[in-house]
Amino acid sequence: MKIVFLDALTLGNVDFEKFKNLGEVEIYQITNKDELIDRVKNADIIVTNKVVIDKNVIDNAKNLKFIQIAATGMNNVDLEYANKKGIIVKNVAGYSTNAVVQHTFALVLSLLNKICYFDKYAREKYPYSPIFTHIQNWFEIKGKRWGIIGLGSIGREVAKVASSFGAEVIYYSTSGKNNSNEYKRVDLDELLKTSKIITIHAPLNENTKNLLNYEKLNLIEDFSILVNVGRGGIINEKDLANILEKKDIFIGLDVFENEPINKDNPLLKFNEKTLLTPHVAWTSIEARNKLMQGIYMNIEEFIKSSN
Repeated sequence: MKIVFLDALTLGNVDFEKFKNLGEVEIYQITNKDELIDRVKNADIIVTNKVVIDKNVIDNAKNLKFIQIAATGMNNVDLEYANKKGIIVKNVAGYSTNAVVQHTFALVLSLLNKICYFDKYAREKYPYSPIFTHIQNWFEIKGKRWGIIGLGSIGREVAKVASSFGAEVIYYSTSGKNNSNEYKRVDLDELLKTSKIITIHAPLNENTKNLLNYEKLNLIEDFSILVNVGRGGIINEKDLANILEKKDIFIGLDVFENEPINKDNPLLKFNEKTLLTPHVAWTSIEARNKLMQGIYMNIEEFIKSSN
């Protein structure tokens, strides 16, 4: 079978060679819209991370039998139409949990301990300081309330680590289905009003789109930390920018409404209040190797079942 990788660049330095054991392999680093139809027209299997596979693409890929999403989220494929055409669609779940949890704490601790500020100070001003230290206000996690939005597999792991720091963990279930005997479940308003640290670990759907708008963001108290490693669009970025004009809250974002981030995004100007990373929480080398293994196993299983 012909296997086509459409956006291999998004997977980084991982092993593609082993896929040659499964069939003819074509690897494209990036695929633009005007290149897409030609590249998939003879494919039996498509591997896509973020390239959109819609009805038009499916109709023009006459040999297509299997779509492998190189991620957990499946919103870039028209699942209903693929099913109607008898095309199997698979994703890979759970490969990046450890990486996302670690990146969550990288953002929280960097904001909390003012790491970027202190690094700049140490390089530029510390050599000329009259004293051995430089005092800025920051607080400890121990004894503070940590609010988790989305208590799925990642949210639960964040809760465990936050508890080990001595935080009081509470959570809001965006689906209304996640329950825990270990942590207190609250409504969104209470979480926002009472948490010193807030982290988001939810998918983007009809329940979470613009979940944190101006009204909700305004509930967060000054000098709190808000981190989103879930999906862009959960926070309304224009509303957040307006809030940052008047409130001293500190924001860590790994995901954005548009990716790459628009060059005129108002959040880019808040250098001292925001810490931004380019959707990399999932990208540890261990996570990407797990992802590639999951992709390989799914394709291998499909091919075996087709013979």
